[in-house]
Amino acid sequence: MIGSIITFFEDIPSWQRTAILAGGLLLFWILEGAVPILRMKYNRTRHLGVNVFFTVTTLIVNLLFAAVIVLASDWSVKSGFGLLQMIAMPVALQILIGLLLLDLIGAYLIHWIEHKVYWMWRFHVVHHTDMHVDTTTALRHHPGESVFRAVFTTLAVLVAGAPIWLVMLYQSLSAFSSQFNHANLRLPAWVERYLSFVIVTPGMHRVHHHLHQPFTDTNYGNIFSIWDRVFGTFAKLKAKDIVFGLDVYHKRDGNLGDLLKVPVDGESYKRR
Repeated sequence: MIGSIITFFEDIPSWQRTAILAGGLLLFWILEGAVPILRMKYNRTRHLGVNVFFTVTTLIVNLLFAAVIVLASDWSVKSGFGLLQMIAMPVALQILIGLLLLDLIGAYLIHWIEHKVYWMWRFHVVHHTDMHVDTTTALRHHPGESVFRAVFTTLAVLVAGAPIWLVMLYQSLSAFSSQFNHANLRLPAWVERYLSFVIVTPGMHRVHHHLHQPFTDTNYGNIFSIWDRVFGTFAKLKAKDIVFGLDVYHKRDGNLGDLLKVPVDGESYKRR
């Protein structure tokens, strides 16, 4: 089983990775229409169009950084650099620790930094301006922010010493997880409660998109919920009490042009 996973992700072609991304997006988009937890009145097709634009820009940035990430992974393995290369362990444990490290640095840490460093926050604002959070919000990132995340993913690969098959596994799980935890889905209460002890659920991440602080600065995780619990950034809020958007952003119905200019447009938002 584990051997098959390694073989599959070691040589996974780009079209299959794209299929995983598109398949997850389509799956959750359909489910949202069937079992939404929040009844939001908005044009889903127009909303999809705006967010798919940013999905495409994210894919372009990731494609440009792909060679760098591959080189970082190959160098780590060949030189014995990184935790997984320095300590011998069973493959199953290697997968678990590797995914935890990649998620910590490549998702949680950079996300936390974007909320704390003002010039980086100006790019991240685009993600939080979405007033109708659904699965398409998952990749609603300004191209500049996509660069930040690609850089930290590369850093994570080096720290972990992750072989390329583990990097590909992580990136596939990360994309699918982000689509899942942004989805406007109603999960059974007991499923939501117990699942959130292990992974980031829609109910957990939804809190992060609440209009006001301190909730905006909580629940940074993407795959594993452990990091928010360990670092004290975990918070709960009932779905009915959540209002999406950002209280410091003034152009409530910003178009693509407005959103792309947010990092340099001081008139569209005020400092937090």
